[in-house]
Amino acid sequence: MISNLIYMEGHGLFVWLSFGIVIISCFLVYIKTKKTLRKYEKEFLAELQTLPKDKKNKVLATSKVAQQVLATNLKSN
Repeated sequence: MISNLIYMEGHGLFVWLSFGIVIISCFLVYIKTKKTLRKYEKEFLAELQTLPKDKKNKVLATSKVAQQVLATNLKSN
């Protein structure tokens, strides 16, 4: 029963190889996207830190993205 699933009448090699390639590709895209997001979060945080205090408070009060980036940064430190 299990061997039929693995061999798939001689097509198992191609099916499992394709499946593996897709899984590896998705993982690499995930890693690349996560790395890019971290980079943009750091740039945004650096820009946010350069703002005057009143403008910074205004941005934090109105922007959910700014709040999320700040919360993520505080959590990681």
